[in-house]
Amino acid sequence: MKDLNDMIIPGFDDMVAAHDRIRPYIHRTPVLTSSFLNELTGAELFFKCENFQKAGAFKVRGACNAVFGLPGDKLEKGVATHSSGNHALSLSYAAGRRGIPCTVVMPRTAPQAKKDAVRGYGGRIVECEPSTSSREATFAEVVAETGAEFVHPYNDPRVIAGQGTCSRELVDQVTDLDAVIAPIGGGGMVSGTCLTLSTLAPGLKIYAAEPDQADDAARSFRAGHIIADDAPDTVADGLKVPLKDLTWHFVSNHVTDILTASEQEIVDAMKLIWKRMKIVMEPSSAVPLATILKNKELFAGKRVGVIVTGGNVDLDRLPWLAQ
Repeated sequence: MKDLNDMIIPGFDDMVAAHDRIRPYIHRTPVLTSSFLNELTGAELFFKCENFQKAGAFKVRGACNAVFGLPGDKLEKGVATHSSGNHALSLSYAAGRRGIPCTVVMPRTAPQAKKDAVRGYGGRIVECEPSTSSREATFAEVVAETGAEFVHPYNDPRVIAGQGTCSRELVDQVTDLDAVIAPIGGGGMVSGTCLTLSTLAPGLKIYAAEPDQADDAARSFRAGHIIADDAPDTVADGLKVPLKDLTWHFVSNHVTDILTASEQEIVDAMKLIWKRMKIVMEPSSAVPLATILKNKELFAGKRVGVIVTGGNVDLDRLPWLAQ
């Protein structure tokens, strides 16, 4: 890691060390393909299925790296975070494996399936209002109370190094990719992808995919500085948080473009993957396919890695059932 203007930037060696550290606690997730979706998009799509990951999401990679990298004197007070769901349950999973306490601040509107998973892994939930300001204020109270080690959902060098292990596996599993695309909220997965691929495949294009109704990363990318929305409303509940300084460093330096999709396009893409690939994935994970379908000319004839970030969906509240 290197210090850049008081910001600790994880490097390729940190990602390699993270992969060695977390290997006993994660799955090497499969890559699946669909001839139907290839024909529909005109591209060769390779889906890196983190919905089959431990705890049901890629975030267990970063969470495990942070938790299992903690020194002994930090263990007694445990870890804490704020998250709409997947980082919360992933940190709870990692903390449970190391036998330390975990407290998470979650929006009261977070999917019940994710709340249940947090509690199932032994995490304690403190609820807040569904806004960034409420989340951060409530979390400050939790840290003051517990003294726990803060593991940020994405703006943490340990977390980003852990997330970078996903694309390391992907380029080992699939050769000669032209591009990789992943959803973007706070930017942890995209930052990890940038970290890894800028070394392993520097000519490969990295795209981020975002909902139209939570497009602060896309607007930031166009403006050249972070623009943060406090409480965006989108079916892609995992993508409501803004970029921070560390993730902005990677996004602004390595991402080719940030593409957006409407709510209907996201739901349609999610349903398409459920129907054609027979896999459970959450709305946030459908945003990349939605943007590929919307921008076919950009990906036509290309070999594209698509990171399916998670599968923790509330089966009683599937988005097409509300339509």
